[in-house]
Formats: sequence, C-alpha cells, structure tokens
Amino acid sequence: MCGFVGFINDIADIEKNNAEVKAMADRIIHRGPDMDDIYVDENVSLGFRRLSIIDLEGGSQPIYNEDRTLVLVFNGEIYNYKEIRKELVEKGHKFYTDTDSEVLVHGYEEYGADLPKKLRGMFAFVIWDKTKKKLFGARDIFGIKPFFYYIKDGNFLFASEIKAFLSNPRFDKEFNEDRLPEYLSFEYVPSRETLFKHVYKLAPASCFTYENGNFREMKYYNMRYHVDESKTLDEWQDIISETFRDSCAVHSIADVEVGGFLSSGVDSSYAVKEMSLRNDVKTFSVGYEEEKYSELKYAQDFAKTIGVENYAKKISADEFFDAAPLVQYHMDEPLPNPSAISLYFLAKMASEHVKVVLSGEGADELFGGYHYYMDPLYFEKYQTEVPYILRKGLADAVKPLPFFHGKRFLTRGAMPLEEYYIRNNYNFTFDERKLVMKFGCGAPDPAVFTAPYFGECKGLDDVTRMQYVDMQTWLCQDILVKADRMSMANSLELRVPFLDREMLNVALSIPAKYRVSKTKAKIALRGAALKQVPEKVASMPKTGFLTPLNDWLKRDKFYGEVKDEFNSSEADEFFNIEYINKLLDDHREGKAKNMKRIWSVYSFLLWYRRYFIEEK
Repeated sequence: MCGFVGFINDIADIEKNNAEVKAMADRIIHRGPDMDDIYVDENVSLGFRRLSIIDLEGGSQPIYNEDRTLVLVFNGEIYNYKEIRKELVEKGHKFYTDTDSEVLVHGYEEYGADLPKKLRGMFAFVIWDKTKKKLFGARDIFGIKPFFYYIKDGNFLFASEIKAFLSNPRFDKEFNEDRLPEYLSFEYVPSRETLFKHVYKLAPASCFTYENGNFREMKYYNMRYHVDESKTLDEWQDIISETFRDSCAVHSIADVEVGGFLSSGVDSSYAVKEMSLRNDVKTFSVGYEEEKYSELKYAQDFAKTIGVENYAKKISADEFFDAAPLVQYHMDEPLPNPSAISLYFLAKMASEHVKVVLSGEGADELFGGYHYYMDPLYFEKYQTEVPYILRKGLADAVKPLPFFHGKRFLTRGAMPLEEYYIRNNYNFTFDERKLVMKFGCGAPDPAVFTAPYFGECKGLDDVTRMQYVDMQTWLCQDILVKADRMSMANSLELRVPFLDREMLNVALSIPAKYRVSKTKAKIALRGAALKQVPEKVASMPKTGFLTPLNDWLKRDKFYGEVKDEFNSSEADEFFNIEYINKLLDDHREGKAKNMKRIWSVYSFLLWYRRYFIEEK
C-alpha cells in the first residue's frame, strides 16, 4: 500500500519541480513511511511513498518499462498479477522485479486502455507516456483506493489524498460552499465534486487520459445484475464458500504478516476463520467501557473458539473526543460517521503488530445485509393492493401526528422507492437544511444525486435496486473512505476480500429471495458462513460499529466542547447558531435524538478549522 502525487509542469525548472513534488509526497508520508522516490522531466513530476508489502527489496516506485518510456506510480494490490505477468512474459515482456506493480506498466504497453478490465484488485495508478506526452490512470471497480485531481487555469494535479495539494503552489485552496447542503444531507458530497473547489474524485471503475491540456474520463466497467434462478440456496452457499475461500487466499498474499479485524459480526468472523485455515492469525478488536455498546466479549469468545490470538482495546470517551480533529484531518473531507474514530483506534492498535489486515467491508451491500432491505417486502402488498390516492391521503393525515407504531409504514408506504429510500434516511432533509444553514440554500433536492443510479437499475426488484444504489453511493463515499483513510493514517494496509471481482460476480447472480426475506438478511452468505463459524455468529443480527456517542454528548464535558464549537465564529459563518444549539440542548435534555445531526455539524467545523483556519 502506498500513496502517490504528481502534476503537469508549468515551467521546465527541474530543481523547483523536484522540491514541490517531494513536498507533496511528504505530506502523505503516513501512506508510505518505508521509502520515497520521485520522477521529474520537462513535462511531468511524479512522487511516491511506499509501504512495503510485496517484493520488499525490489518493489520501489516509480517503475518503468524496458526502454523507460513509460513511468508508473501506483497505490494498491493486484491479486492476479502472477497470471497477468505469465501472459506478458509469454508475449515477450521483460520484468526486473517480483512486485505486482510492474505488471501495470507492461500491461499498459500490451493492452493500452483495456488494462483495467483485466485487473483483480484494489488500485489507483497513473502511467506517464514520455513519447506521447500523455497521462493514463485508473481506479478499481469499487473505489477502494482513492484518486483525486485538481484542474484550474491550466494546472493539473493529482494525488492519493487531497491534503497533498496543500504543498503545491499551483493549488488555489477554496472552500466549495455550494456543496455544503449535500454534505448535510448525505454526510458526504454525493458527486464527483469535493468540498474543495476544482478538486474532483475519479469515479470508481473509471480511467482517464490527460493530453495537451485535455482531461477525459471513461467508464471501463459497468455493474449489471445477471440473476441466475436455476440454482438452489444450497448451491449458492457452496459457490459463495468456494469463491470466498479463494478471495481470502489471494487477499492474504504478502511478504509480511497479515492479520484481521474482528467484531461480533458474521462478515469479519467468516474472513478470520478462512484466514486461520492456512496461517496463524493475529486479530484485533475494539470496544468501550460501556458494555452495551461493546462487541469485545463476542469477538474475544470467537477468537478463543477458533484458536486465534486476539488483541483488544477499550476506547474511552476522552480518547474518542481527543482523536476527532485528527480523524477529520485524515479524512480530507468531513465524514461524521462515528465509527471512523473507532476504526482509527483499531487500525492504530493493529499497526503495532502487522502491516496488513483483512476486514469485512462490503458484504452487506453485495449480499443484502442491512435490515432496511426488508422494507420493500413489507410495502409490496400494501402498495399493490391499496390505491395510491388512498395511501397518499393516509400519509398526509398521519404526518403531523406524534409518533405511533405504524406511522413510518403509512408515510413511507405512500412513496415510490426513489423517494423513501436514499441512504434510508437523510441526515438533514431538504427543508431542514434551510433551517440549519445561515446562507440561502439554493442547492437541489438530494434525490437529484441518486436519481441516475435508480435509473440505471430500472426494472429490477426494489431490494436489488436498493443494493445497487448503496454500492454506487454509500459504499464508496463513506464505508471505503473511512476504511482507507483510517488504516493509512496508521500506515496499515487494509484489504477487503468481500469486495473482490469474483465475489461481485457471484453477488450479482444470486436471486433476491436468497439475499433478503421479511425476517432474514444475507441469507445465502450466512448459510455459507455457517459451514465455517458457529451458528451463534452466523446468525448474529447486524449492529454496525456502535459507539456510546449518543450518551457521551449528554455529559457536561463533551456537551461543553461541542457547545463551544457551535458558538464559534466559524459556526456563525455557515449555520443558524440558534438552531444548532437547540439541536444540542434538546438532545441533552432527552427531547430528541439528534446525535447524527450534531456530529455532522461538529465534524464539519473541526474539519473546516483545520483546513481553512489553521492550515495556511
């Protein structure tokens, strides 16, 4: 795992460009503390930081082809590199390292822009063609590895993390205020834009070229369901078992020790069990002193049952709040998911023992693990048998009423899927954004950003459509962002064996009835896991990465810390001070459960202070 940076030169000053690209690379030293190197010619400057995992001695970057006309910088792992290498050697290519990185530069020689289609792995990379004076780059199909670029006034910069741009004088740092409303609704910016003006994300499953000042982005893979109704549930469970075993095996390839994150859930437990069949495995778990939020006992009991070593840590409230500013810095953009801080401490502990860990991200999105995927099954009869006009009338009638059992069903049952499901619930709705924001909210309704994804899967059942939209939004914009940033902040490589090209192919084939029912989620996956883990673990309900933040915000100390931020000059610049303070006070007094909204505003303020006040 590594990090890279680069830019198109605006002046042919080798010494100056050397210094600037090195400064950019040093800004993200946490992504690769083992070594660094740069490449600079009259047209381009490339920088690299390495965390040595495969070919510890020979895998340094930049990497070149035989005649050194192609130059590569790369972040990630290619799990099928041995097969690709064999094919390339047979075609006459000569390799001078044993690293997976080198297959990319020779692969580009051979396959050109079709190279990403052949790759099984997590990756972001750039190749500079010295002869054509052209950049080519790509990002993996899930968006596991990050890729950012900056375009303004003829300047083109790129990097694994936005913060690297701060060290380049070509970068004009500006806050992208127009995207703040979307952040408040989604907890991230749901488009290619970021909260920095002129900084963009390369989309997952995309590649690009930059030539003669022109940037062109292209999709090289489109996710499409191809459901196979001919197989039984038992057959699907066997297919999952076989495919996941292979995925865990290739994801464990390394020249360093590989460990595993372990919670109480089936996903991480299943991965750890598969790893333990081949090697001794160190596992890592975090929890809290507040036992009702802690998964430590379940994780430790499972580790003991299967005979693997487990390291555990209890996170205190003080540690959690003290880490919050640093976590938001490492995120590049504010990401208020409280589990990110838990993940930070988990990665920090693991990095003291191993360089690589496997984790369970992605299983819920691919195999139907969230409880709200059951909603369409409950709404189906109501929506088909009760006329829309009647459902609409009932929804309008109950909306102003206090909460009662069934209110949610009546209000949501009157809406089509595109309306009632977007990350299940907005953090701040369209109307609430007008109340929380100080300046005028001319941004579009959040549904505008998810409508294209619903359109892409039109005609599929509602459960499948929910999963598809989650994979295009929530998974790559939240889950994988915090996984990458929190692991890399601690110089730890995190691998996700569920998010594998072969696992995806299986997931896109399984009928919805084997993914979700009215009473069960991840049906086929849990059945496959049951072949390896105890029934208690395989049937463990989905809990998420719980934190006691809801309770901590009511304590005087932490209430006071948040209160100070809510009354700061930065808060007054963007938010209705009276409104956000009422959110905090109502939460403390038990009048409302506002934890998510409070933490969203607070996280933004911590992030904004670091990047636009403290960072000059």
